Amino acid sequence: MLKSKLFVLISCILVFWLISSTSFADAPSPGTTDPVITQSYFELHTLSEAKVKEIVASAIAANAGGSNGGTSTTPTAAANMKVVQLENGQTLYAGAGAEFIVRSGKVLAVSNDENGIPDVTGGKDLPAGTEVALNHLLIFPTEGRGIKPSPKNDTSIYVMVRGGFLILNADGSKVPQ
Repeated sequence: MLKSKLFVLISCILVFWLISSTSFADAPSPGTTDPVITQSYFELHTLSEAKVKEIVASAIAANAGGSNGGTSTTPTAAANMKVVQLENGQTLYAGAGAEFIVRSGKVLAVSNDENGIPDVTGGKDLPAGTEVALNHLLIFPTEGRGIKPSPKNDTSIYVMVRGGFLILNADGSKVPQ
């Protein structure tokens, strides 16, 4: 009986010692440690709104070729998309580096060689004669490629174009822009 009481007493002391040594760890007192950053560090390493606007304006001017004395904040005309309506019987040829997005109608890919048109959205090349999906970005690395209305087309065709292009009628005459 004495052994069991002694065992219980030693067990209680041991448990109390373990709990007290882990639960009363040294915690920092409020106000005794430095904050994550100081105000002077923050002011030194962040940009003001005016400085951010200045940096963005200079980057845009550098990319736009420095028009308007290097202070232009609007994109150049070459970066803008132009909406083109394509009639049945016409073919829309792209200049090198042009981009097309077919917004309405059914059109087919046109190419004067065996290479296709890169469909960036679909992640594949479209060989000549393939129907182009609506709202897919097409990039034309070289001239001689384009799109034309599908024989199945029964609606207006609108295409967003960035870069150079040429529209030819079925008889080979140029459509004025």
